[in-house]
Amino acid sequence: MLSTEGKLTELVNRLKEVAGDNLESVVLYGSAARAEARGTYADLNVLCTLRSASVGELARVAPVVRWWCKDQREPAPLFFTAEELRQSADVFAIELLDMQKGHRVLFGRDVVADIAVPMNLHRIQVEHDLRTLMLKLRQHFLLATANEAELKAVMAKSISSALALLRHTLIAYGEEPPTAPREVFARIARLTGAEAAAFETLLEVRNSDKHMDDIPRVYGRYLNALDKVTSALDDILPKKEWRRAHKPSS
Repeated sequence: MLSTEGKLTELVNRLKEVAGDNLESVVLYGSAARAEARGTYADLNVLCTLRSASVGELARVAPVVRWWCKDQREPAPLFFTAEELRQSADVFAIELLDMQKGHRVLFGRDVVADIAVPMNLHRIQVEHDLRTLMLKLRQHFLLATANEAELKAVMAKSISSALALLRHTLIAYGEEPPTAPREVFARIARLTGAEAAAFETLLEVRNSDKHMDDIPRVYGRYLNALDKVTSALDDILPKKEWRRAHKPSS
């Protein structure tokens, strides 16, 4: 069994062997790349840039990807050209900001650090992802109204995504989000009026499988809190250029 560093070294060596000069960089990003995550288990999320991402070049690295995913049980690496990565900043603003805050270059040059992320579009993506999360939660509720165990599992699974979006909501407000989740919830509550306890309860469920009474009520509080955040983001940081003009009253 390879250690974390051993796995990463082997991945880089295998990629260099099959891709040759076409391999430009290999970057570890996410929780495993942040100092505070070392020593604990975390998925090894990897970004690779190639000088050419043609089908022929992808076929050369495919055996390494299969080894990484099947044998090492790690998420499939992301493959871009450096120019594609730069051009993607408008649609992957959240992801690139997260990469910039936590990444480590394993090979080649740092292709992440100097990318300019358009913060007006970041704000749009945050709202989009919040609304998408709310829609999915509503759909789950409709399909599993009578199954409280499933509703509890859905909430526990979704709180990690919600927490990430709440952090990015604070970034959209021009703030540096706190590290501690409860501090994030408290700050969000002050800014948006959302109920911090609605998020805190689910964090406890995820971390310790805490017992919950009246799960549909808890589910409703969670949805209401997300709705408060989304509405506040839309009202306080409006997308003026997309807003319809109000019809004059007759």
